[in-house]
Amino acid sequence: MKRIHMMVLLAAITITGTANAKVVTQSIDYLHGNVKLQGYLAFDDTNGGKMPGVLIVHEWWGLNDFARSRAEELAHMGYVAFALDMYGGGKSTEHPEEASAWMKMVNNNMENWQQRAMAGLDVLKKQPQVDTNRIAAIGYCFGGATVQVLAYGGADLKGVVSFHGSLLPPNAEQAGRTQAKILICHGAQDPMTTPDSMTAYIKAMNTAPIDWQLIAYGGARHSFTNPDADKRGMDALKYDPSADRRSWQHMVSFFDELFAAKNT
Repeated sequence: MKRIHMMVLLAAITITGTANAKVVTQSIDYLHGNVKLQGYLAFDDTNGGKMPGVLIVHEWWGLNDFARSRAEELAHMGYVAFALDMYGGGKSTEHPEEASAWMKMVNNNMENWQQRAMAGLDVLKKQPQVDTNRIAAIGYCFGGATVQVLAYGGADLKGVVSFHGSLLPPNAEQAGRTQAKILICHGAQDPMTTPDSMTAYIKAMNTAPIDWQLIAYGGARHSFTNPDADKRGMDALKYDPSADRRSWQHMVSFFDELFAAKNT
């Protein structure tokens, strides 16, 4: 394993390859206040010039292999992807109680929640391969809510995609700050979202000056994108290959619009 210095940060580089691409993956240490965080960067170093950047925010389980695999997949598609760390130390868990406790330590304070996510966005923006005029963010579950919070905080993003995240309608002040277009990919049978909360979300968004869309996948429950969802022992969670595939394609089309198809 080759070691490099990135400013004052020590990062590990791993190279994976295909016949047409050489994807570099790199762990990056960074800070939010006194909290030491460790994110995961992936990009194809055979691409010339600047590339669009995509920030990835993990599920409540933490920065696990699922989030890292999404970063690598995006890198193969021609994006610079950074899977940030919301908990510290790049940690993850398999236990719902621990995941819930970690999540609440972050999202119980809106300002702290936004700033923790912004710290990861700042790392992505500093990467020399990134076209800082073409950046989006995606998130899963807790991460889906987090990218909405980023957008409502006025983050300089072209768009955000929430996969089975909580539906967070903005207040008037948040809506006025929002620059990003919003795509919500939602499981129509997600038991963590009530019909009333979806109605309230749609009503709020229809009165907001935001470019938004919500796509509901029939029969899909919470965590429908994660192949390990069925292993968690929670009835609310279920992997849905069809919804996973369709929502990813909807994201790709959304990115083509955001970045004017200049991601090759």
